[in-house]
Amino acid sequence: MRVLVLGGTKFLSKAVATELVRRGHDVLCAARGASGEVPAGAKLIRVDRNDPEGFAPLAGERFDSVIDVATMSLTWVDEALEALAANAGHWTFVSSISVYADHGPLGQDTSAKTLEPLLETTEARTPADNPAAYGRIKVASENRVLDVLGERAFIPRPGLITGQEDWSDRFGYWPARFYQGGRAVVPDSPEQPAQYVDVLDLANWLVDASEQRLGGVFDAIGPITPLPEMIAEIAEVAGQDIELVPLAESKLAEAGVNPWAGARSLPLWVPGNHGMLAHDPKPAADAGLRHRSLGDATRAALENELSLGLERERRSGLTHEEEAELLLLS
Repeated sequence: MRVLVLGGTKFLSKAVATELVRRGHDVLCAARGASGEVPAGAKLIRVDRNDPEGFAPLAGERFDSVIDVATMSLTWVDEALEALAANAGHWTFVSSISVYADHGPLGQDTSAKTLEPLLETTEARTPADNPAAYGRIKVASENRVLDVLGERAFIPRPGLITGQEDWSDRFGYWPARFYQGGRAVVPDSPEQPAQYVDVLDLANWLVDASEQRLGGVFDAIGPITPLPEMIAEIAEVAGQDIELVPLAESKLAEAGVNPWAGARSLPLWVPGNHGMLAHDPKPAADAGLRHRSLGDATRAALENELSLGLERERRSGLTHEEEAELLLLS
């Protein structure tokens, strides 16, 4: 196949491009080239999606498949569709479980209500820039892709993506912390579920979908595991002389610990929003999404953390000083 990856220089889009090359496809990556190199064997086409004429280098080109991972720009999505959709055999748009209106219910699937689409232009380019807009922009983008491509459109909605080149710290915080040993604060949340998808497993599925012309909308996530079991297994795989110290959710909240992500947070902890990490994984599994074990995912995440540096400034998690304060509450 001749495949265009919109991106191809970091995280998921790079993993997709790498897998496409490995399978022998003709791979072009449309990117500025500012975030890194494209995989060996892929060709970089310099495209700046902030430029209204950015797709000019691809005018008239035909592709068996286009794979777009645009984070949160409806303008980017619209311009890509206008420039490329007519000559594309299949189109993947990577969305997010953030499109759902209610993250409380467990076991939701793609029939659940989504947020109202946001059609206005925004300068935000990442979820951190405008968290309230992220899911709504993804909904609007999905709608545009489905309107234009119909049955040629494949829309995966990933949950938490882990592994190679993950920059978010939302999963990697835990193997990195446990690797360092000692007493580690964990949320005492016996009723909370958790789930994730490894970036390489997701990339493999996106390539499968392109090859098979798979259409439709899917929650791209893995099996549901109780959070305490997930944390315990991560500790067993990555930990060195580690003691887990569960703190009640009420104590964490009183101490100003944030859930999920960001400064002074405990990643994977989502009080009141358990459904965000408990979507029905069966439809995607039936459509071919396969998952490595939690142990293998943990080892991949730890390898990534070690390459990034354990003492770097983090986007999510607790600092050593913050954790030491919390341990006094145990």
